[in-house]
Amino acid sequence: MSRDGDRNDGRDGGRDRAGEDALTTDSRAEREEAERDEGAEAAAAPAGGRSRWRRVAGRAVTVAAFLFVLVALVLPDEFARLTPAALVRVPVEGIVGVVLVLAAPERARRYAALAAGALLGLLTVLKVMDIGFDAVLVRPFDLVLDWPLLRPAVEFVEGSAGRAGAIGAVAVVVVLIVAVVVLMALAALRLSRVAVRHDRTAAGTAAVLGVTWVVCAALGAQLVDGVPVAARSDAVLAYDHARQVRDSLNDKEEFAKAAAVDAFRDTPGAGLLTGLRGKDVLLAFVESYGRTAVENPQYVPQVGAVLDAGTRRLRGAGYSARSGWLTSPTAGGGSWLAHATLLSGLWVDNSQRYRTLVRSDRFTLNQAFRRADSRTVALMPAITRAWPEGEFFGYDKVYDNRNLGYRGPRFSFATMPDQYTLSFLQRAELDRKGRGPVMAETALVSSHAPWASIPRLVGWDQVGDGSVFNGVGKGYDAPWPTGGRVRTEYRKSIEYTLNTLVSYVETYGDDDLVLVFLGDHEPAPLVTGPDAGRDVPITIVAKDRAVLDRVSGWGWADGLRPAKNGPVWPMSAFRDRFLTAFGR
Repeated sequence: MSRDGDRNDGRDGGRDRAGEDALTTDSRAEREEAERDEGAEAAAAPAGGRSRWRRVAGRAVTVAAFLFVLVALVLPDEFARLTPAALVRVPVEGIVGVVLVLAAPERARRYAALAAGALLGLLTVLKVMDIGFDAVLVRPFDLVLDWPLLRPAVEFVEGSAGRAGAIGAVAVVVVLIVAVVVLMALAALRLSRVAVRHDRTAAGTAAVLGVTWVVCAALGAQLVDGVPVAARSDAVLAYDHARQVRDSLNDKEEFAKAAAVDAFRDTPGAGLLTGLRGKDVLLAFVESYGRTAVENPQYVPQVGAVLDAGTRRLRGAGYSARSGWLTSPTAGGGSWLAHATLLSGLWVDNSQRYRTLVRSDRFTLNQAFRRADSRTVALMPAITRAWPEGEFFGYDKVYDNRNLGYRGPRFSFATMPDQYTLSFLQRAELDRKGRGPVMAETALVSSHAPWASIPRLVGWDQVGDGSVFNGVGKGYDAPWPTGGRVRTEYRKSIEYTLNTLVSYVETYGDDDLVLVFLGDHEPAPLVTGPDAGRDVPITIVAKDRAVLDRVSGWGWADGLRPAKNGPVWPMSAFRDRFLTAFGR
C-alpha cells in the first residue's frame, strides 16, 4: 500500500506540476532562464558589488528598452508636433501588446514578440521618414512614388561633403535603419519576458492604462494641439500608408485619363495667343515665393514695402500690374512639379506623374507660344547636366549652367545671381537685331534654400560675365544661417529677387514686354511655421493696357501685391485660363 501510495503521490504531484505548467503564463525556457539568472546572482553573492551592479545593469537595460519602445509608439509623425509634451501619451498599441503577450501560447510568445518588435522598428523608420518629409516638403513620405527623390538628397550631401562624405552618410543611414529594427525587436522580446515574469502587475497596469486611454479618447484630451493623449499613432500610420500605397499604384492610370482631355491640343497657331502677338513674354518662377512672404507678420513690413514700392516704380515707368493667387502642387521643394503643372495644365504633384508627363505628347504653354510663331527659350541656371525633359516642354533653346557663360562665384545653392540670368537673357536673346517675338521661361533661384549667401544688385551695365560678383558669394557649401537668422535671410532673398525683377523692367522694358512672375512653392516649415498652405502669388506686368484688359475678369488686384481675399486657383488651371484669355 505504501509503495502504491508513494507512486500515486508521485503521479498526483506530477499531474499538479503539469497542471501548473499548463496554466502558468511563463514558458519553461523563460523560467529556466530566470533560474539561471538567479543562480548566477547567488553564485556572485560573495562578490557583493558585482551582483548588485549586474542587477542594476539589467534593470537599466529593461528601462532603456521600455523607453525605446514607448518613444517609438508615441512619437508624432509631423515635424511641427515634435515637443516634449507630445511624448506624454498613452499608446493603445502598447496596451494591446501586453495583453497579447500574456495571452499568447508559450511557444509562440518569443516569435510574436520579435516579429512585433521588428514591425514596430520598421514603422519607426517610416515615421522618421514622414517627419523628415514633413519638415521639408510638408507631406508624408510616399512608399511608392518618393524613392526617386532620395537621389537629389544624396547629391546635395555630395555637393556639400564630397563623394566620400555622401557614401559615408548613406552607409550610416543603412546601419541606423538595421540597428533600429534589430534593437526594437530585442527590446520587445525583453519587455515580453518582464511582463510574463510579473504577469499580475503587467495585467493590472494594462487594465489601468486601458481605462485611462478610453477616458482620454472620449474627452479628446490633448497636451499639444493636434496630438491626442490617447495615442494610436502607429496603427494610424500603418493604415494611412497602406491606403497610400493603393492610391499611388492607381495614380498613373488616373493621371493618364486626365491628360487625355485637352481642349487646346489641336488649336491652330492662328487661334492661339492672338492677344500677345508681337509681344515678348517673360515667365519667371521665383523660388520659394509663397503667400507667407506676402502675409506673414515676420515678412510683411519689408516684403510688402518692396511690393508697394515696386508698384509705384513700375507705374512711373508706364507699366501696370495685376496680381492673384495660385495653389502649388508642392511645398518646401520639388520646383519642377510646379513648373510642369503650370505649363501642362495638369496637376503634377509627384515624380511618377512628372515622368509620365514628360514622356507624353501633352500640349504645353511653351508649345502654344511656339505654334503662335514665338521663339521659345528656357534659362535654367540650376540645371548642371543633361536635361532631356526640355525637348518635351517645347523650347527652341535651353540655357543652363553649362552654357550661360557665368564667370562669378556661386551663391550657396544658386549657381549665379538672378540679375545675371536676366542680364544674359537680354544680351543673348532680346537685344538681337531682326528677331521675332520671344517667349522666355526662367527659374530665378537666388531665393533657394539655405539662404546662406545672397547677392547684391549692381548696375546692369556692370554685370558682364558675372566676375563683378567675385568676393561676394560664399560657395555651394556655405553654412545655413543659425537660429532665427534663417528667416531673416529668406526674407532678404525674396526682397532681392523682387527688386531685381522691377529693376530689369525699368531698365530694359519696352511697349512689347509682358512679364509674368510667380512663386513655385512655399518654403519649408522652418521658414513658414506650421499650416502655411500652398498658395503662391502670381503677377502680370505690362505697359500695353490691352494686355491687362484681357484678364480684367479674373478678379486680380491692381499692383504687385495680391489681395488677401482674392481668388485662388489651382496652378493646373492657369494654362487653360491664360490661353482662353489671350486667344480669339
